[in-house]
Amino acid sequence: MNNKNYILTIAGLDPSSGAGITSDIKTFEAHGLYGLSVCTAVTVQNDITFKDCVWIDKQIIIAQIETLFERFSISVVKIGIIQSWDILLEVVLTLKKLNPEIKIVLDPILKASAGFDFHEDGSLNIFEKVLCNCTIITPNYNEIQELFPSKNIEETIEFISERTNIYLKGGHREDKKGWDEVYYSKIVKMNIPPIAETVFEKHGSGCVLSSALAANLALDIPLEDACKNTKWYTEQFLNSNESLLGTHNYK
Repeated sequence: MNNKNYILTIAGLDPSSGAGITSDIKTFEAHGLYGLSVCTAVTVQNDITFKDCVWIDKQIIIAQIETLFERFSISVVKIGIIQSWDILLEVVLTLKKLNPEIKIVLDPILKASAGFDFHEDGSLNIFEKVLCNCTIITPNYNEIQELFPSKNIEETIEFISERTNIYLKGGHREDKKGWDEVYYSKIVKMNIPPIAETVFEKHGSGCVLSSALAANLALDIPLEDACKNTKWYTEQFLNSNESLLGTHNYK
């Protein structure tokens, strides 16, 4: 059991495998890691249509996590969709209890591209506690503006960066489209420009980015270099073909 480098994804099942746990596993494997997965939801969707989401019971999610930790040494986890901030906090605290040093990459997915809303009944006070227990979060520009409706984007960035690191995805920016920003160590800001002139849209690209970042951290790559590597990997995925379902560059 010691000859593999294990990494965990906690996310939903997308039947098209463009997003969610199966997409994360592909990304982990492309980085030479063995991916473990905990399912939080079963979605009814393909690459263009989202029809429904069936949530997995909280106790089943926790039981999956605990059972994996009985067998595997896990130092990094990526978290995707979870039904509420309350359940997310319980998941995060469970992970911290099982491994106090674990690195948590949170992709705070608020809604599917087809409009399905997540975390409708969440408390932002609880989400603040989640932030304090994460290593980094990876919102896009739409998500970061919706996380704290009473704050503008600059205030939100300042609020979050006082509690955790941020990889802010720039694919939804109106200005400087594709320019990502990383806020870490509370005071450092790093800009990551697009690498390719043309980038094709992909279903699940946000999942790929967050899981690639988690993979880099699992390989003990420093955060700044991990973010640069993540940008490169994600653009390779986006430009792997012109369809909505990308392919991964296995090493």
